[in-house]
Amino acid sequence: MIKNNGIKIAVLGLGKSGIACANLAISKGYDVFASDSGKTRTHKQMKLNKNVKLEFGKHSQKVLDSDIIIKSPGLPNDLYILKQARKKEIPILSELDFALNFAKPRKIIAVTGTNGKTTTTTLIYEIIKKGYKNTFVAGNIGFPISEVVTKLNSKSVLVLELSSYQLEDSPYFKPDISVSMNITPDHLKHHHTMANYVKAKANVFINQKKKDYAIYNYNDKYLKKAITKTKATKFEFNYNKTKNCIYYNDGTIYLKKNNKTIKLNPKINIPGKHNIDNILAAVAASYIAGTKPAIIEKVISNFKGVEHRIEFVKEINGVKYYNDSKGTNVDSTKVALESFDKNIQLILGGQDKGSPYKPIFNLIKKKVKNIFLIGEATNIIKKQLKGSAEMTECETLSNAIRKIHSVAEKGDIVLFSPACASFDQFNDFEHRGREFKKFVLAIK
Repeated sequence: MIKNNGIKIAVLGLGKSGIACANLAISKGYDVFASDSGKTRTHKQMKLNKNVKLEFGKHSQKVLDSDIIIKSPGLPNDLYILKQARKKEIPILSELDFALNFAKPRKIIAVTGTNGKTTTTTLIYEIIKKGYKNTFVAGNIGFPISEVVTKLNSKSVLVLELSSYQLEDSPYFKPDISVSMNITPDHLKHHHTMANYVKAKANVFINQKKKDYAIYNYNDKYLKKAITKTKATKFEFNYNKTKNCIYYNDGTIYLKKNNKTIKLNPKINIPGKHNIDNILAAVAASYIAGTKPAIIEKVISNFKGVEHRIEFVKEINGVKYYNDSKGTNVDSTKVALESFDKNIQLILGGQDKGSPYKPIFNLIKKKVKNIFLIGEATNIIKKQLKGSAEMTECETLSNAIRKIHSVAEKGDIVLFSPACASFDQFNDFEHRGREFKKFVLAIK
């Protein structure tokens, strides 16, 4: 617990989590100073408590007058003000570590991974809340942790979706159940190296003890190596040769825990092999948390997936439109492409994240009729994927949809899976996905 004995807290970055964190700190009686590089106060920042001291347009030396700095997710660690803070030995924490000081829930289940986090987290939440009504979901899924902690009590279950940005500054975080989906190259502009990225992801299980559980993808080479550093009881998915594991075979899920085997036969409504992984991880976490198999099976059978993840939008003149705005990296787009057979009209582009696009070259050549390019990454993608399919530069998403509508034929699949971040033209991937759906639904 970070005791409030006149402690001064500086919140760096006033996005959603920064605003919630500053307000939480004020409510707990801390002296709070918030610093944001934006030049003017935004509409969302009007929600800040009036007692928060503010500066905009820079991160000044005032930040260094604090006892603790809470860094918003996504801010680079090599900011000059943070380098100075480290020289002064000022602790730098995430909103995650700070907020959980004020909560003692019955269980914390934390999900991370390059891809599959949102679907898995959502499914765990939907299952758990059937057995525990006082269940909350927060984190990277859209609800700041600082907004949720005040609602928690000793009977609560907290389900968290956590990004590498949130985990990298969380040296004290320890969930009861951690879930690691996979690790593939992503956010390398921020983390600089794969080693740094893997290290950030590993914070989800690094502090766990023997009584805790670390659920992980046995087929992931980075996780198989990193998981050796945890003391938690390991629980593999996609593997069937240990006493604690879960796997899928011919329509049946087999879960083994302490040599006891449970079979589940849910109806699976979400397409793709990657969603089998998501379901396996969710089943394991929910069962370990104490949910009955019958409840798990029923919820999975009724689960239709999540918004912005290979989400069917509309069929127009025999052409089906799919919103995969959550496809913010190359591996995620690869998964989306693998979910369809052929005749794909593919929209790619946005803000480049530093990972190569070559890994999807052969898949595009095999399945894609045309690529429609949008955003800042257009020239990079065009260069790396030259020869894979016909390409059209569209600049904006609305232009891309107009051009696709003029060339798409009956039986085509329009797949918006950009393989890039959204921040060049949109607030976030949700905003981008909503705009895609709006443009599609406006087609006459």
